[in-house]
Amino acid sequence: MLVDEVTMTLRAGRGGRGAVAFNKVKLMQGPTGGDGGRGGSIYFEGIPDINALKPFASRKEIQGKDGGNGRGQFIDGPDAPDTVLKVPTGTSIVNTESGYTRELTRAGERILAAGGGEGGRGNFKFRSSTNTSPKEFEEGTEGDVATYRLELRLIADVGLVGLPNAGKSSLVNELTAAAAKVGDYPFTTLEPNLGAYYGLIIADIPGLIEGASEGKGLGVKFLKHIERTKTLFHLVSADSVDVVRDYQIIRDELQKYNPKLLEKSEHVFLSKCDTVSPEEVKAKLAALKKKKITALPISVLDESSLKEVKKILNEIKDVQGIETG
Repeated sequence: MLVDEVTMTLRAGRGGRGAVAFNKVKLMQGPTGGDGGRGGSIYFEGIPDINALKPFASRKEIQGKDGGNGRGQFIDGPDAPDTVLKVPTGTSIVNTESGYTRELTRAGERILAAGGGEGGRGNFKFRSSTNTSPKEFEEGTEGDVATYRLELRLIADVGLVGLPNAGKSSLVNELTAAAAKVGDYPFTTLEPNLGAYYGLIIADIPGLIEGASEGKGLGVKFLKHIERTKTLFHLVSADSVDVVRDYQIIRDELQKYNPKLLEKSEHVFLSKCDTVSPEEVKAKLAALKKKKITALPISVLDESSLKEVKKILNEIKDVQGIETG
């Protein structure tokens, strides 16, 4: 199951303690205590894996590594290694105390979440003309402590929407290597599936139902992911009794959740046309057109109709300047 929201407390590492030490060589018995090392900081880094939050679902607290203590003979303690937490691109990182919000949109992008503590000074740093044998030293400072809420919103070029069993998973499987689960029952898809079509990211969004914006069915859990897609492919099943109503149900839920979703570029497809007669396909296309809804009839079993879908995807890809490699 997709984990798209977690809350965790981060504790960066404490700085190491400064040392109290003296040179034991005769006539050179001054202070030689080294400084403590810096505590390890904690960072968030974006990666292109929508399941990257899953390891954090049961980890409510993450502790950074402490810096090493200073030693004699001017040897400073080692700085602790930083901890890097890999999270999906498209994750909003919210500091629950300050409200500060930052979003990771690119793979490799990194932000500091909790800074490590400073290492304490050893007694060598306290020497002076009036204090030639200091025994003073400093403890390292504590690292930052912060609680964050991580919220994933998928970033995809094309989002497939529609009622359950509208054929979204079958289509994304034909266009990409997503291997999405397909079945003839509601909510076959319980989490978004991502596929790549020559650099275009296609997201198969789980089927929505009437009342989804109010929490019914799979609720708003996946409506939020549609916010981040640039173009919507709206699939309406040809075996529906009322294709216009099916189309409008999804549009109404999008509007209730966020009216701006209706401003996205949309392509409508009458899917699963192989399940009904050609006459019925024609009648349902006409019913949609009567409501000023232009739909393209498609079937995953009809290569010519899939070529039309690919033509649209290629146009989107060209507009965005994505190379086929």
